[in-house]
Amino acid sequence: MSDIVSVEAISDKIYLIRGLKVMLDRDLAELYGIETKRLKEQVRRNIARFPKDFMFELTKEELNNWRSQFATSNQYIMGLRIPPFAFTEHGVLMLSSVLKSDRAVQVNIQIMRVFVKLRQLFLDNKDIRKELEEFKQITDQRFTQLNCLRCLCIIRMCYEVKKMVSFIRVLPVTSS
Repeated sequence: MSDIVSVEAISDKIYLIRGLKVMLDRDLAELYGIETKRLKEQVRRNIARFPKDFMFELTKEELNNWRSQFATSNQYIMGLRIPPFAFTEHGVLMLSSVLKSDRAVQVNIQIMRVFVKLRQLFLDNKDIRKELEEFKQITDQRFTQLNCLRCLCIIRMCYEVKKMVSFIRVLPVTSS
């Protein structure tokens, strides 16, 4: 079965707001093939299903900050006048119990797959970061050892230069 919505179309609509990965009401409505107004109506009718960790409304300041991240020529983004609802992964999942169309169910399945992929990428990234940190520690240790060797070489060279200077001072000056 082919995907009803592409992974790219979904992942492009996931934003980081308040440190959470969220999707906005208007983007979800577009994916579900309904009006944003209808999606918000269903959410308000079932508000008990959407605690603050599932869904929140952007503040005016958050909306302005979010808007400022995009080029002003983008009418789609700049056209937002009312702060949208932002749905976390759990909020999107809860939407499937509120919006009962076949398309909504299929789109939600795709969205959940994208969130799972993002989580996996994050975990993979964590592993890579850990390996880099370990490599950095090993490298730092080796550079420390090299710096110690360098210092020893410099001390040795200084000692040799001092011996040569002492030797030169001892040589008698001859006149011709």
